[in-house]
Amino acid sequence: MASNLASALITKLTASNVLDGADVQALQQLPIKQRRLAAQQIIVADGSQPQECCLLEEGFAFRAKMTPDGHRQVLSLHIPGEIPDLQSLHLNVMDHDLLTLTPCSLGFIPHAALRNLNRQRPKVADALWRETLIDAAMFREWIVNIGRRSATERMAHLFVEVHSRLRAIGRTTDGDFSFPITQGDLADCLGLSVVHVNRVLQSFRKEGLIRAERSEYRIVDHSKLQEVAGFDPTYLHARPGA
Repeated sequence: MASNLASALITKLTASNVLDGADVQALQQLPIKQRRLAAQQIIVADGSQPQECCLLEEGFAFRAKMTPDGHRQVLSLHIPGEIPDLQSLHLNVMDHDLLTLTPCSLGFIPHAALRNLNRQRPKVADALWRETLIDAAMFREWIVNIGRRSATERMAHLFVEVHSRLRAIGRTTDGDFSFPITQGDLADCLGLSVVHVNRVLQSFRKEGLIRAERSEYRIVDHSKLQEVAGFDPTYLHARPGA
């Protein structure tokens, strides 16, 4: 089971990093315990002190902060193969919540095992560090998205980003991709009201940019949607060494 869980991590790491056979074998041997959670469940709570990191095998997860008056801001979305709380290796206390967006299959890796792996396999350590830096680059882009882009640009940018990240791990077919997110969750990602989210989605449909059927999306005109978003993929650093 651990090797099956590790395969998601290996797929994600090798999409943007160069690892050799011994590195891959070491990842396959990680002691990973599987756990399944329903949608909208806390994986790691704000203020907790985890002793393991969470690997997302299947499903979508997100980071979020709550304001004192109960408003939620989604800080980032996470896809299979990612370890969204990798920083807990070095930061003892979580300063945000990590939650499931959809039903998820998760793998939990003890901090001690990851630290040992980093010491023994420098290329893996480099890859995990690089993934952390890419995560920070995406976070910067999200700040710009919420702070300086219009509602239409925000949503276009989010859809193009999610599609690009899923395509890198082989989870798209042409413009089709699974993205089971509610309009309420989209609103929390984009800093918009649900009414505004619905209005923008309807405009995308009418303009022939996106088709949506429940949790399945299709980007009909990728070039146009990128143009609307002002999307520059540099911050995703998708190619090894790029």
